[in-house]
Amino acid sequence: MKLMVVGGGGREHALIRMLKKNPEVEKIYALPGNGGIAQDAECVNIKATDIDGVARFAAENRIDFAVVAPDDPLAMGCVDRLHALGIPCFGPEARAAEIEASKVFSKRLMQKYGIPTARCEVFDDAEAALAYVRSTPAPLVVKADGLALGKGVLICKNTREAEEAVRHTMCDHAFGKSGDRVVIEEFLEGPEVSVLAFTDGKAMVPMVSSMDHKRAHDGDTGLNTGGMGTIAPNPFYTSEVAERCMREIFLPTMRAMNAEGRTFKGCLYFGLMLTKDGPKVIEYNCRFGDPETQVVLPLLDTDLLTIMRAVEEERLSEVDVRFKGGAACCVILASGGYPEAYEKGKAIDLGGADALADTWVFHSGTAVKDGQLVTSGGRVLGVTATGDTLKTAIDRAYDAARRVHFDGMFMRSDIGKRALEVEGYHG
Repeated sequence: MKLMVVGGGGREHALIRMLKKNPEVEKIYALPGNGGIAQDAECVNIKATDIDGVARFAAENRIDFAVVAPDDPLAMGCVDRLHALGIPCFGPEARAAEIEASKVFSKRLMQKYGIPTARCEVFDDAEAALAYVRSTPAPLVVKADGLALGKGVLICKNTREAEEAVRHTMCDHAFGKSGDRVVIEEFLEGPEVSVLAFTDGKAMVPMVSSMDHKRAHDGDTGLNTGGMGTIAPNPFYTSEVAERCMREIFLPTMRAMNAEGRTFKGCLYFGLMLTKDGPKVIEYNCRFGDPETQVVLPLLDTDLLTIMRAVEEERLSEVDVRFKGGAACCVILASGGYPEAYEKGKAIDLGGADALADTWVFHSGTAVKDGQLVTSGGRVLGVTATGDTLKTAIDRAYDAARRVHFDGMFMRSDIGKRALEVEGYHG
């Protein structure tokens, strides 16, 4: 089989690594891929958002199966185009991808079908939004309606911050057209949990839960990022919580999308808050999360391509999706200055980290220049390790991460610390 994976980050590298394991796979193309992915697939210089280019390449190269991983091409209808060419795909069509592409759509969906979420108001006028935040007790959350690289959500501790967030989003256009409309929500409190789930619109199979670390620096300080590390499983996500989420959130979401004529097939990401009133949805994503994928997939014990093909063919219920015991930890190695301005082109020395047992180095922002692996993004590498216990996985990930070097490199030193404290508490 010839596969095509659309995207070029750490998530895509993890997907490709797992897809390679299937003996039927003869060739994998990555569009556009990156310097590290080039070791595992043939990279093709076509942007993920170049839908015409992606479709043309798939047709000319007689691709047997495609995986569209990032949010932008999904929202732009990449799967729709490939389906029109008769190419089977893993990923939702555009109408279903709107569950992430429009926060207004997703909030109205949850309100209509009684799916637990934060109370909110929607605004397309900045003055009206400002008047609302002045009259509503803080803390509040201001969200850009559209896609914003995971950075369009602003948590505001007081009225002044809420006003600034509205101006930043709607007046300064910090997130482009994505901020023309905003959702202003009540602030929810409790442990956050990320759950990725396979669904074909008929069955829903949640994967191992994970805990993301969004802030740039230790102690959850600094600016919001695309994610500085993850651990799996999330200790707050007990079997009781999982059962409740399946009953009150996961299956109702699948049924709601079916009822709206937007059947979702692919990976549906649930960002959850475990409040004192029960689990509530913070956000949906229409695809694998990054860097959640980098800790969840190494724990998958069932062939990934087999699952993906079953999702496309709407026979997910026939596949026994299993996960290994133990735990995983991913530490992101970032460029100096990220998530603000940073330099590219710094030589990378992996230091043998990619040769260690139970360890993977997933490339997010790398390129090859004159035969040398160099940095080409804010988040450069994701170093993942597994272990029988979470502590073992964390220790292994950091041991590998410390072997890597490039100028300006930084990482958080506390990935998984909170989870370990929870595990210790529960004994």
